[in-house]
Amino acid sequence: MNPDDLQRLVVRAEQLLSRVESLLPPATPATDWSALAHRWRTRQGRGWLEALHHLQPVRLDDLRDIDDQKQRVNANTRQFVAGRRANNVLLTGARGTGKSTLVRAMLNEYSGQGLRVIEVDKADLVDLPHIVDLVAERPERFILFCDDLSFEDGEPAYKALKSVLDGSFSAVPDNVLIYATSNRRHLMPEYFSENLQTRHGEGELHPGEAVEEKVSLSERFGLWVSFYSFNQDEYLDIVRHWLAVFGVDLAAWDDGIRHEALLWSQLRASRTGRVAWQFARDYAGRLEG
Repeated sequence: MNPDDLQRLVVRAEQLLSRVESLLPPATPATDWSALAHRWRTRQGRGWLEALHHLQPVRLDDLRDIDDQKQRVNANTRQFVAGRRANNVLLTGARGTGKSTLVRAMLNEYSGQGLRVIEVDKADLVDLPHIVDLVAERPERFILFCDDLSFEDGEPAYKALKSVLDGSFSAVPDNVLIYATSNRRHLMPEYFSENLQTRHGEGELHPGEAVEEKVSLSERFGLWVSFYSFNQDEYLDIVRHWLAVFGVDLAAWDDGIRHEALLWSQLRASRTGRVAWQFARDYAGRLEG
């Protein structure tokens, strides 16, 4: 082979290699372990932990009128951070009542003691075993957080979560817990027809297999915490709190502000902590103009 042929062969080989490299998935970024929170990202079949450095500065004191829920989740998280036994947590109930905000407050409360949060979308729950392997040898304590969780029949993520919670031969490391929020107590849709499968025998009720399957996932969470819509007085108390946080002089609180806050909730057909926070932001913003 003469030098010109060899050179052409090298050029063609380089071109071919370049084309092959362009078809390969890009390398995943290195994990920034200095971040207090991460989000699991996937692209072309590869996953990585994306650092989240700008977090909401919500505190436990900012969550009003859910004292029992705060106490139960706080006690469980405190045990976990201290290296003691703790449970996976399922927070269920009405929208906007503080379920996901409570988890964020836990991070702000205990990040100095090594607590970290990894947010995992429902579509990525099939990657839970891989995420667990990534953090298993880390010194930090990790909450894998799944927000607004619900499943339809047959979703693969359902079985992945079920396995990681309590159904695999491989034990989940002690530095990992799963906290999930949902509007459904059993995380899956329930149909009237399923009740027809219930059997009666020797004085006992035996649920049908479909019902048993749906209950089995939520039962793998050791701690269930329920949230409820607020009454009018509780809603107004939350409004007053956030107005104070946003620098509004509460000496100016009068029937006019109260009427505006109630009208705001009526327009949204909801009295929740989220709605109260949104009204307070709007009212404080108008005063800044």
